[in-house]
Amino acid sequence: MVKRLITAAVCLFLLAAIWLPVQAQVLTVEPDRTRLYEGEVMTLTVKGSMEIDINLGNLFDFDMSNLPKPDIEKVQPDFEILAQNQQYSIQTINNQMVGEITWTYQLAPTTTGELTIPALTFKGAVSEPVTVEVVDGTPPDQADTGRDSFIELSADKAEVYVQEQLILTIRLFFRGNLIRGELSEPQHPNVVIEPLGKQQEFSRYRDGVRYRVVERRYALFPQRPGNFRLPPIRFEGQSRDAQGKLKFLRDSEELFEIPVKEVPSQFTGKTWLPASSVSLTEAGLPPTLDVKTGENITREIRLTAANLPSETLPPLPNAVPPGLRSYPEQPERITETMPDGLSSSLTQSVALVPVEAGQMTLPAIRIHWWDTEADRERVAEIPEKTLTVTGPDAAGAVPPENTAKTDGETPAKNVASDSPDNQAPDRTSLWQWLSLVLAVLWGGTLLAWWRSRRNPAKLPVTSENRNDRAAFNRLIKAARDGSATTPELLVEWASLHTPGHGFHSAADVASHFRNEALTAEIRKLQARLFAPGHGTDDWDGRPMVGALEQIREATAKPEARADLPPLYPRGLA
Repeated sequence: MVKRLITAAVCLFLLAAIWLPVQAQVLTVEPDRTRLYEGEVMTLTVKGSMEIDINLGNLFDFDMSNLPKPDIEKVQPDFEILAQNQQYSIQTINNQMVGEITWTYQLAPTTTGELTIPALTFKGAVSEPVTVEVVDGTPPDQADTGRDSFIELSADKAEVYVQEQLILTIRLFFRGNLIRGELSEPQHPNVVIEPLGKQQEFSRYRDGVRYRVVERRYALFPQRPGNFRLPPIRFEGQSRDAQGKLKFLRDSEELFEIPVKEVPSQFTGKTWLPASSVSLTEAGLPPTLDVKTGENITREIRLTAANLPSETLPPLPNAVPPGLRSYPEQPERITETMPDGLSSSLTQSVALVPVEAGQMTLPAIRIHWWDTEADRERVAEIPEKTLTVTGPDAAGAVPPENTAKTDGETPAKNVASDSPDNQAPDRTSLWQWLSLVLAVLWGGTLLAWWRSRRNPAKLPVTSENRNDRAAFNRLIKAARDGSATTPELLVEWASLHTPGHGFHSAADVASHFRNEALTAEIRKLQARLFAPGHGTDDWDGRPMVGALEQIREATAKPEARADLPPLYPRGLA
């Protein structure tokens, strides 16, 4: 048993030396070179020695977390520590066991000039400072063979407008078999950055040297005017050359400063849209533009834009003439990634129902945008359309008796005269009885109407009243949350609360009730939903809720006030 313990002690001699109570002797620092070029990696070797005292009592208390090392963190920020390794050896000097530890560090300089590796300490031992010179350029022995890795950055434009798309292309060139690599992503607090698909990998010759290339593309949208500069794009990795030698790869590159111009003063649109192309299309209307009252027509309007995300597209107007009811659906926004940037669309479907006959003109739809290629304002437009609305089909109606007959036709009364004589009294008596019954029914109707006018009955809580209240509850909740469905729910409730007015939009409701507070809150909500940056992102729905409650209280029917409990008791906000 004792022999096995002694054998274990010898095998773990190396590990035990790192934590046993010892006395440090010396600490030396040796770089593999004192002059290197920017982008190269330096190997720094640190050696320390110590006396070792081993006993069986502390041999089995070994803890890997207590591995000793010098304070190498002092080399930062002039140097970046890419990798580190350590080795141990033991020898006997004058009957005293001495352990030697060797640490190997891969350091990359972060700047050029004369850099100093400060004095390091380890268990009381202190090393001497070392000065290293870092120069610009490429090593002479690599002038013909080229670098092992480097980064290239390019942009498709030298300057852009605010919120205009800028394509950034990042290419990483490297040689050898890449074992590990990390390529940073572009970042900026005032720029919206969208990746354009997956990275591409291919080979390319540069200065007669064949490199493997990793390419990434990004769409950048600066949100503020002025100049902006992206932080440097960095790459760190390891590769093996043809001889199997391990190499550290490291490079960084910074994009040039990009000027960002403000919105041109000559732009007349409400929503700023810098794009390479914008178009408006529609579908669903009949080719002849002839419709009938009560017919349901689904009109689809699509706004498409190149080099813009769908969130920047403005909502489409939904103005319709009187006599035509409009029921818009929730708009659909889609953003697609294309090789030359983003492509977006906004689709709005609207159900149109004519309720009156005549000529009805759908107003033109115009979207102002800025052509970034021609550097001028343009307008995408759907021209106005005039619908011809006719009444219900008159087919099947009974023609009057005095309608003119063509030659050869016999009037119906002549046919009746050919009937036997005993049929005429029966037909006359039948019409007399029918006339008497209709007169009695008409008189009863008048009597019932007269009684209802003199003694109006108290209306019970009907399903219609309950629908009004449910619709108002949904409207209040949406208004408090600042939901995009608030205008639609407002039209729904107003149609139930005051039927027969034919409300088509939230603006129609506010205009009907003549409530300036409601009109102002609707504008704030639309600015928040559809014009970020021009409205307020912190929505407070209390003013809109107060205006709606005031309208409902002022326009509620007397019987509704008497039968329904208050929607919100006093004291509740």
